[in-house]
Amino acid sequence: MTFRFSIRLSVVVIAVALMAAGPAARPQTASAQTQPTRARLISLVPAVTEILFAVGAGNDVVGVSSYDRYPPEALTKTKVGALVDPDFERILSLRPSLVVVYGTQTDLIARLERARVQVYKYELAGLPNVTATIRALSDRIGRADAGRVLAARIEGELAAIRKSVAGRPKPKAVLIFGREAGTLRGIYASGGIGFMHDMLEAAGGEDIFADVKRQSLQATTEMLLARGPEVIIEAYPSEGWPADRIARERDVWRGLPSLPAVKNGRVHVLSDDRLSVPGPRIVDGVKLLVSVLHK
Repeated sequence: MTFRFSIRLSVVVIAVALMAAGPAARPQTASAQTQPTRARLISLVPAVTEILFAVGAGNDVVGVSSYDRYPPEALTKTKVGALVDPDFERILSLRPSLVVVYGTQTDLIARLERARVQVYKYELAGLPNVTATIRALSDRIGRADAGRVLAARIEGELAAIRKSVAGRPKPKAVLIFGREAGTLRGIYASGGIGFMHDMLEAAGGEDIFADVKRQSLQATTEMLLARGPEVIIEAYPSEGWPADRIARERDVWRGLPSLPAVKNGRVHVLSDDRLSVPGPRIVDGVKLLVSVLHK
């Protein structure tokens, strides 16, 4: 796969976790009190990193993944690897109170548990999981109020978007997150479940692969010709996609002139992390999809 949900989106993917900020202070004497232990949080999941900062726990974050780019403050934190290359020794050196990992990182999870480090396992899921994760994570780290406010705001804004596009025609669309550079080989697209599919539908599009009940699939040009998308949207990371590269990759689609999207000039190559990181900025990602689906 050329791009994943969280590494290149090289399975596009993502998640959440953290830990409570320690026991409440208890009086010891009339003149002294025990101070609460400050949480030391590590996140290997970019979406979770964004959540931690969004609910005000950024100062407690001591380590992040190699792919974290947002918020800018995350760039100042120690890098500890990512989905396929976690740095166990560096993680331990930071003395974390909780490490957020992908649920598929079974070897890392086992090593952390043997070292008696608390772990939060993140599993990639649909759009409702974004706000569910915000609430669960915020509860765990003692920021329940901030989490509830943030989750409610996101849900309200998503509901408003759905209402705004409800009466519009639904263009047949495909959301692609990877293929071989300069060719139409090795195409990977969103399937009929998962946050990308949910974003596309929330924005008022009809997912041409809605019947494929997987988060991703390898799509051939024959499959695309058979399903005839009216809009093609390619979603890539913000980094490494200058305007000239975007233009070159968009031009590759001229090799399929009979596709409705190509024929009508509705091929969009978007370099924007908000489309691939299911965190607090997910509303902005859906709004971006609205702008290309209903222009």
